[in-house]
Amino acid sequence: MDRVTDVNGGVDEPGWDVDPDDEIAPVVEMAGGQLRLWREGAGLRVAEFGQRIGYSEDLIRKVERGARIPRPEYLDKVDQVLGAGGKVAAMKKMLAEARYPKKVRELAKLEAQAVERSAYGSHNLHGLLQTEEYARALIETRRPAYSSDEVERMVAARIARHSIFERSSAPELSFVQEEVTLRRPIGGKMVLRRQLERLLEVGQLRSVEIQVMPTDHDGHAGMGGTIEMLKFGDGTAVGRCEGEFNSRPVSEPKQLRIIELRYGIIRAQALSPRESLAFIEQVLGEI
Repeated sequence: MDRVTDVNGGVDEPGWDVDPDDEIAPVVEMAGGQLRLWREGAGLRVAEFGQRIGYSEDLIRKVERGARIPRPEYLDKVDQVLGAGGKVAAMKKMLAEARYPKKVRELAKLEAQAVERSAYGSHNLHGLLQTEEYARALIETRRPAYSSDEVERMVAARIARHSIFERSSAPELSFVQEEVTLRRPIGGKMVLRRQLERLLEVGQLRSVEIQVMPTDHDGHAGMGGTIEMLKFGDGTAVGRCEGEFNSRPVSEPKQLRIIELRYGIIRAQALSPRESLAFIEQVLGEI
């Protein structure tokens, strides 16, 4: 990851600043306060502390006042220099969720509560299906480009959501992917090969169904764009359909019925899960 050396010779880290209005701000501020107490308890001024841990004074001040989220390696270094015996490094777990963008945290919370998740993708593979290297290559295609720090933050957040597959009571997951998403070599052919192998692996899970919509189908109900729906144990749901309802998430029964109807037709028009896995194997053999 990129680092910038300041005039004092310490290392500063771009990005991961905290939005004061973000719900995680108090957590980051509390962690910063604890780090300041540890430093002061060791009798170290900011300048001296920065020289010992190899980070800039400006960064240390931002971290200690809760304006910047410290990276795991920063906490490890502080723990080592202060001889905290792992007590400072233990903050990594507390701050792990805070490192992810707010939208991703909100989505992860919904996925953690969902009993069923459905998604149709027309341009890219769904984030839950992506390998780390595929996700990184895909995120790097964005224009204007993200900084390298932002890319790594988004990749980490996306991969963290994969824990949904490991839940003891895993939700039912249904994905319909356009054939083109299996063939576009994002990141290169080797990245695509490993991505297709991942699809075959995930597709074997009992709670997961992956279906492919072949390009040679002359038309289907998903021509309008992507579809997402999450259903919860209390009977409620939230969905989004590109080009419908201003492409915003909806939860009204009448609106959800339209999305569910459309997704059901798409599934019926796509290859079956068994046929789809065979199709993915075929594409993999062609690379």
